[in-house]
Amino acid sequence: MEERYPAFGNLVPRDIASRAAKVVCDEGLGIVPTGLGVYLDFADAIQKYGKSKANTMNLENPSAQQIWDLGKAVVEEKYGNLFEMYEKITGEDPYRNPMKIYPAVHYTMGGLWVDYNLETNIPGLFATGECNFSDHGANRLGASALMQGLADGYFVLPYTIGTFLSKEIRTPRFSTDLPEFAEAEKAVRDRLHGFMTTNGKQTAESFHRRLGKIMWEYCGMARTAEGLAKARRMIQDLKAEFYADLYVPGSADEFNPELEKATRVADFIELGELMCLDALKRSESCGGHFREEFQEDGEALRDDEHFMYVAAWGWQDTSQEPELHKEPLIYENIKVAARSYK
Repeated sequence: MEERYPAFGNLVPRDIASRAAKVVCDEGLGIVPTGLGVYLDFADAIQKYGKSKANTMNLENPSAQQIWDLGKAVVEEKYGNLFEMYEKITGEDPYRNPMKIYPAVHYTMGGLWVDYNLETNIPGLFATGECNFSDHGANRLGASALMQGLADGYFVLPYTIGTFLSKEIRTPRFSTDLPEFAEAEKAVRDRLHGFMTTNGKQTAESFHRRLGKIMWEYCGMARTAEGLAKARRMIQDLKAEFYADLYVPGSADEFNPELEKATRVADFIELGELMCLDALKRSESCGGHFREEFQEDGEALRDDEHFMYVAAWGWQDTSQEPELHKEPLIYENIKVAARSYK
């Protein structure tokens, strides 16, 4: 990072730092024996903080140990809990030995549209916590998502969902003796029955892992048109294999986490294909979406003229191509500008 971004060094955003770490590992320069990792060395930071602290305390000729102790205290104050967890997991002291790190899949960016009451565009359907876009938009960092869940649950929903329900207090109970209910119930039963009677040899977990590997390799931090097209074909093949060789233990008439997982993985497969298609259609690099064909000196090369929109895909039949609906992004109070860390 110091070589590629001398002005910012390791203070570049996490997408740039993570992508750089993966590039190094993909080039075969990762930590042995797996090659899946780079070193995060705090030695210079400890020295820097230690000397600064010594100067603040007006210490004359502090020893190397004193500087190290002072610097460690500063780092510990900032990252103590993280360092403790790392040492428990690896058995190595990260203050004295460089930490071994590697980027990993974190959060999927985006979320459902909601109004200020956390109600979606379907009356009576509320989306709360990480599944909506309201507070942080695409900024799906762990602490941000946690804050949104807390804010929605503690401060918003208790006041908004009650208002909605108060208007429905005199609404009579809906009868389930309607063709719509029967149709929905039959569709669910048929789907579960299909999963239970396939009697294949592979678990939902195995398919989930294979799907994750495809997404990580070809639709992860950096993508290419060739890789995305390949990933979509691989996911289509995986989908066919899933419905032909799935094995779900137990029965559908009991609490069955494996059956639930199968339904989730089936959805993930369709979503994974859609994500690859969406990424393939967007011929630019922007934010967490980085297409290797569209960069300039390692920086994301945006195309605001053609891609300043939200892609909302409609899928009436998953055996057919989905339909793209474009929702333009209109900025009235800010000037749109591409970031640069050079």
